[in-house]
Amino acid sequence: MRHLQRTVDRVAQFQIDSVNVVQRAHYLPLFSRLGPYDTRLVDRAAGRSPRRLFEYWGHAASLVDVGLEPALRFRMARAESEAWGSIRRIIRDHPELVAAVLAEVGRHPGTARDIEERLVDDLPVSAERAASWGWNWSEVKTATEWLLWSGRASVARRTSQFERVFDLPHRVLPAAVADAPTLDEPEAVLTLVRRAAAALGIGTLGCLADYFRLDRGETATAIAALEQTGELTPVAVPGWTRQAWLWHAARRPRRIDAVALLSPFDSLVFERRRLRGLFDFDYGLEIYVPGPRRRYGYYVYPFLLGERLVARVDLKADRQSGELVVRAAWLEDGADPGVVRSALRGELDLLADWLGLAAVRTVPAAEWGLPGNGRPLVW
Repeated sequence: MRHLQRTVDRVAQFQIDSVNVVQRAHYLPLFSRLGPYDTRLVDRAAGRSPRRLFEYWGHAASLVDVGLEPALRFRMARAESEAWGSIRRIIRDHPELVAAVLAEVGRHPGTARDIEERLVDDLPVSAERAASWGWNWSEVKTATEWLLWSGRASVARRTSQFERVFDLPHRVLPAAVADAPTLDEPEAVLTLVRRAAAALGIGTLGCLADYFRLDRGETATAIAALEQTGELTPVAVPGWTRQAWLWHAARRPRRIDAVALLSPFDSLVFERRRLRGLFDFDYGLEIYVPGPRRRYGYYVYPFLLGERLVARVDLKADRQSGELVVRAAWLEDGADPGVVRSALRGELDLLADWLGLAAVRTVPAAEWGLPGNGRPLVW
């Protein structure tokens, strides 16, 4: 748990995503940084006392350092202008439904599905029930999302089906956090930019704003304040045309011997322009791209070796066969295939073992059916 906390202190958040091709997204950044670890540590940190993580909108839906909750209250206060349209409409069109859902959360914490089933005969409006869940939300589900965004409800934990269990904030957050004063907006943004800078080490205005999805103007004001305190230093990065800033405590070792597969939702790859600028790595997630138009694969992991991103690997955990399947693997320009193959195979074996899979299986390049933009890594 100390190792987990050190990573939380450094990166501040783990993005959540419902896609489970290899492993849930919020578990993977810790594997990339620590190697095989017990995922129950994350579940404990986000679902039990002493709570270290809470679920809210950071970079996106994320498990965020619980100490940042007071700095995110300004976002809760902006819910009516910042939440997307269907969530805003529920409070405008059906405030009585939202009040009934909140009262039910106070009486009995539960998932949106639980709450809907308990209220179905007493709903103050005709709340259409969804034929299926996922993105086909009922009005009750939409109400719970409004309550979360606006800070009136919190997530106590996730179920085994990955559904949120909603409860009241004072029963979820540590007392010291719940009772902490709300930061005014400039101080809140300053706090979040400070944490973004510490996580990234170096970044532009766009990078620092994107980390917690902050307004660029407010971020620029915070950067100026952090320059004054000496926490950020303007620097030039070869090949970059945009101004960058260096975090005062960023480590600058002579050599980096990293070996890691990176989730598409890892904080290292949040900002794609930064990824191109630092690693000359043009990357996009293709899960929403129709199959015939994909270049590299469905769910592609960048592979970090030393100081370079040297390959990209399309992976799938086939739990029925007990295999970690390498559906495609591509070398970056200048990468040594023998060195990359050996290091990547070791990391794949480690990942498969962590996932409880018995073997790694590679699909022959002739069967990929992908154009790529580089050399196939032949096993």
